[in-house]
Amino acid sequence: MPTELEELVEFLHHGNTTIRQTAAEHLVGYSTAQPSLFKRNQLEPVRDLKLLVKDYAPIAKNALTILVNLSEDEEVLKTLADDDAYLESLLKRVTDKKEPNANEQCMLLANLGKSASIKKLLKTKRDVPKPLSTSPIAIDQLLDCFVKGSEGSYNKHADYDYLSYLFADIAKDEAGRNHFLTPRKEDEKIVPLTKLVVFTEHKSTIRRRGVANTIKNTAFNVHDHHRLLADQSEDGVGILPYLLLPLMGDEEYSDEDTEGMLDECQLLPPDKQREKEADIICAHLDTLLLLTTSREGREKLRQVQVYPIVRELHMQVEIEDVREGCDRLVQVLMRDEEGEGNDTNGGAVVPKVQEIEEDEDEQIVDVL
Repeated sequence: MPTELEELVEFLHHGNTTIRQTAAEHLVGYSTAQPSLFKRNQLEPVRDLKLLVKDYAPIAKNALTILVNLSEDEEVLKTLADDDAYLESLLKRVTDKKEPNANEQCMLLANLGKSASIKKLLKTKRDVPKPLSTSPIAIDQLLDCFVKGSEGSYNKHADYDYLSYLFADIAKDEAGRNHFLTPRKEDEKIVPLTKLVVFTEHKSTIRRRGVANTIKNTAFNVHDHHRLLADQSEDGVGILPYLLLPLMGDEEYSDEDTEGMLDECQLLPPDKQREKEADIICAHLDTLLLLTTSREGREKLRQVQVYPIVRELHMQVEIEDVREGCDRLVQVLMRDEEGEGNDTNGGAVVPKVQEIEEDEDEQIVDVL
């Protein structure tokens, strides 16, 4: 005999709208408390929930919330991420400026980023949702949603912040990094990463965290460091101000320290706030460390006076992980290059970038 809960799950495909809504609403809590309940009969409840995404808005919202919570399970994750038709239904709704549940769709897409198959978004072609985007590629359209939809500016129901976690996961793969760092001919040859870097000081912690980890993961493409460091006028990203400004507060620097600093890092307002989240600061420090892999990167960071900025950060933030990140970076920046000074270790030392964890952005979204 099925239990009352198992009978409730059966109502997810009931023909009566009110009954479906009641079932979905009451099952939200059980999606975290008893996720196995939804794996009965070879994931039949999950298949029902995928269909309910197309249902009336209140039902779809609850169905999406349940799927967001269940997508931590590998079996559920696979059945969602591998279903091309379902993925298209998500994309269609996310890019619809009137979709009331776009944020929940973005949360689910963020969790689907944990699946290796999600990199298909780099090649998936679909109808161009004008005027939102000019690209037929799914990931480009999501980037445009993220940029143009900040704070409800595209869809009044959504901010699209959670898409940044998806971008961070896609950037773990070399194909994803290449996409974010290659000018898009469909988009006036803009380097996609330049659309994201402007959000490193956004008011949304979710957005800042996802963008910081996307930048960090793209920096594992050492051969593209020149593009990251080059100005946007030179088809580059001009990454440094977006990494350094979050590390800076309202402290004052000596004339010696400011000589050579980026213009953006000088004459900051007296109420300048440093990034408050330690993990985001650490992500930026990791990116800077990755940029020191080449001599070009080390010299650039010395030239723009990164050391005094990191020195002040170390003094002002009493968090062990942040201070360790500062120490690692300073050790590289202050070390003599080969043939210079009296470095007893025999020249430049390439930082051990393999020690930098790529999974700091492992953000599984749970909705209660």
